[in-house]
Amino acid sequence: QVQLVESGGGSVQSGGSLRLSCAASGYTAALFCMGWFRQAPGKEREGVASIGRDGSTTYADSVKGRFTISQDNAKNTLYLQMNSLKPEDTAMYYCAATYRDSCGSLPQDFGYWGRGTQVTVSS
Repeated sequence: QVQLVESGGGSVQSGGSLRLSCAASGYTAALFCMGWFRQAPGKEREGVASIGRDGSTTYADSVKGRFTISQDNAKNTLYLQMNSLKPEDTAMYYCAATYRDSCGSLPQDFGYWGRGTQVTVSS
């Protein structure tokens, strides 16, 4: 199993930047895909970005060109660099991981989750 702990959330003004981190521990060697999701109050959890073991990435249309997902395998850490933040990016952000040999964009594609870190963007 793998344990995930997010950090780096906070409050910023529109146009600002934040970098989220997700520290993974446990059986990380066999992880196939990791991703970031977010959930705003009253809304469903949605995929933001994912990265496969081979480094391939996918992004939600709403964050393309503004967010960048990356991973440091030596540190077992996943990152999400968020630039040009907008009020609609306000949400709880979750790190997720899966051992399955696919890198989907839906919550049910991932079996392991962190507790989340709050991002608030004010206008």
